[in-house]
Amino acid sequence: MKPRIEEIIVVEGKYDAIKLSSLVDALIIPTGGFSVFTSNETKNLILTLGKKRGVIVLTDSDSAGFRIRTFVNKLAADINVKNAYVPSVQGKEKRKRTAGKEGLLGVEGVSDSAIINALNTARATKKTDRTGREITYTDLYLLGLSGTQDSAARRREWLASIGLPARISKKALCEVLNTLYTYEELLLSIGVNGLG
Repeated sequence: MKPRIEEIIVVEGKYDAIKLSSLVDALIIPTGGFSVFTSNETKNLILTLGKKRGVIVLTDSDSAGFRIRTFVNKLAADINVKNAYVPSVQGKEKRKRTAGKEGLLGVEGVSDSAIINALNTARATKKTDRTGREITYTDLYLLGLSGTQDSAARRREWLASIGLPARISKKALCEVLNTLYTYEELLLSIGVNGLG
């Protein structure tokens, strides 16, 4: 069984996120590389969820990875940020034709044990199981937050009230909500914010 991690884990790209999701049960936010510098949605997600759960930054060991790590640490300076480091290993990822500029493997290319060790060294918090069921797409529909008349406006208003970006996709919304709430907690939150 994969360990469940309390903190959100910030990685550089989708392949890093895919590798990490095969090893741990956590909410993983890819920065899209340097696009995190300009993406208000990504920055807002990191800040909003980081305030609730804490942040672990797990970027590549090359200079680009350290630039992104430094940016996220400054962005989340008022939040509990933990830094997880993978070792500098020469090589190239299987999916790439050539090695990166510095010839180092990224998070997606290092061994599973190196990633788990990095998270353990950073003192990632293991989550305890919450009581209550997960939130589904059907729940979003039944609550009037997706796929119904005026649902887009209701969803935008509610997301603003809890500090999440309005343009978040339905898939990402389910992942984020399941990180923040059980279904029962979601019902209370919506009731408090006037949508229930």
